[in-house]
Amino acid sequence: MLRIPYQELFDNLLRVLLKLGFEPERARRCAQLFAETTRDGVYSHGLNRFPRFVSQVQSGIINIDAQPELVAASGALERWDGRLGPGPLNAYQSMERAMGLSREHGMGCVALANTTHWMRGGSYGWQAAEAGFIAICWTDTMPNLPPWGASDSRIGNNPLVIAVPRSYRMRGEPLPVDGGFNREGLLTRDPAAIEASNRPLPIGYWKGSGLALMLDMIATLLSGGRATYQIPPDPERESHLSQVFIALDSSSLASADQVAEQIITHFQTSQRSPEQVRYPGQQVLRIRSENLAKGIPVEPSIWNKVKAI
Repeated sequence: MLRIPYQELFDNLLRVLLKLGFEPERARRCAQLFAETTRDGVYSHGLNRFPRFVSQVQSGIINIDAQPELVAASGALERWDGRLGPGPLNAYQSMERAMGLSREHGMGCVALANTTHWMRGGSYGWQAAEAGFIAICWTDTMPNLPPWGASDSRIGNNPLVIAVPRSYRMRGEPLPVDGGFNREGLLTRDPAAIEASNRPLPIGYWKGSGLALMLDMIATLLSGGRATYQIPPDPERESHLSQVFIALDSSSLASADQVAEQIITHFQTSQRSPEQVRYPGQQVLRIRSENLAKGIPVEPSIWNKVKAI
């Protein structure tokens, strides 16, 4: 694994986006989202996914000039059409709008139809948290998970389901727990076998399967867009996604920061097993600091591919 400075990563991503014809400000925002995702250790949806993003731009699946368009509004809820623009930019703008509605109404919700892959969903949670907002957001995807008890893919691995097989396969490592079925229908920790069968397990088993279905349904109903079953089951052509962005203005909630700290303190004083007790985001902050200090790990083959564009 090769380590490179953050600025070098950002500069190369920006160079490629400008070469593809992105308007400079949009190119900078998009490069930042990819670079920060990689910096924070979510390599599968940062640099590692960038060549696929480039390919989708070149094939016309992503329209680099399209910006979201307001379709309907009712108080704190708005429906937007992403017009197949770049997913990370559409998502960033949608969260910005949800926060704007929240400032006005106390809560804001933007439902976005016809967008493309947003890459790391956590980017938009960090975007809201750093601005002082509570946020909830999700997306539907192409069908890539079987419903609980089934053998064919009918639901999507929405952001509340963690997709790890690709990252582990690239490192040549087994999964820490059974992550899905192989082609013979047996549970396995082999990420390559799970990818080949297209049968990963949803987190929470039957609960995760049901939650994925409901998130897909809510996103489709609110946005007026497509459901998972209507999205092409091909990662190279995945588009017309439906997403939801909810922001709540926590500035009006008395002692919100104090209460949050008390909850974290109580959580971390649990009786420890050999594993460290971590709250969500704690590992990201550690990896971010380490990668900024030592350089960001990149897969040499993917890095060379990006530099050659």
